[in-house]
Amino acid sequence: MIDPAFWRGMALGASLIMAIGAQNAFVLRQGILKRHVGIVVAVCAICDMVLIAAGVAGMGGLIAAYPGFITLVTWGGASFLFLYGLRAWRAAFRGAGALQADGSRAATQEMTWQRAVVLVSMLSLLNPHVYLDTVILLGGIGAREPAPGNVWFAGGAMIASVLWFTALGYGARLLAPLFSRPRAWQILDGIVGLMMWGLCAGLVAQQM
Repeated sequence: MIDPAFWRGMALGASLIMAIGAQNAFVLRQGILKRHVGIVVAVCAICDMVLIAAGVAGMGGLIAAYPGFITLVTWGGASFLFLYGLRAWRAAFRGAGALQADGSRAATQEMTWQRAVVLVSMLSLLNPHVYLDTVILLGGIGAREPAPGNVWFAGGAMIASVLWFTALGYGARLLAPLFSRPRAWQILDGIVGLMMWGLCAGLVAQQM
């Protein structure tokens, strides 16, 4: 029988991971392009699983004890989001490179799986909220579950992550007909650029 903690972990994990953010935007974009979807989804899910396990194991308390770590990740994430947003805006205005998952003007075929892994890893780990939400909040709640409930809780949260990224990555191809026109990609690039700079501004404001 499945422990009720499993469903609590799945519900909380889903509520945290489904929020619109840079990571989800990248997965959606790769899904529409049908480029390296499997490996992008796998990296996102693995990052989440490792962080969830670390949080339930008690790493959240360690991170909370060293606020300098969150500060470092915040500034690193803000810098990366600014540059990522800049490339998206450039693609939106130029149009010729609008089909790029990374916002560049090169052909989509030049987005290697290695580069996709690096980009999605940075988007996943250079985000202070992933440590605050996934490790400290979710992990802290899971750690309070009496054994073996803590394991069930972590498992539920991990399953929610795998299901979400799989649905987002492979379900995005249903939008492909809409993005058969360059103008649609330019609009998406503009939205992504605006969102990245908005997230960047939010991170900088937290440090002021």
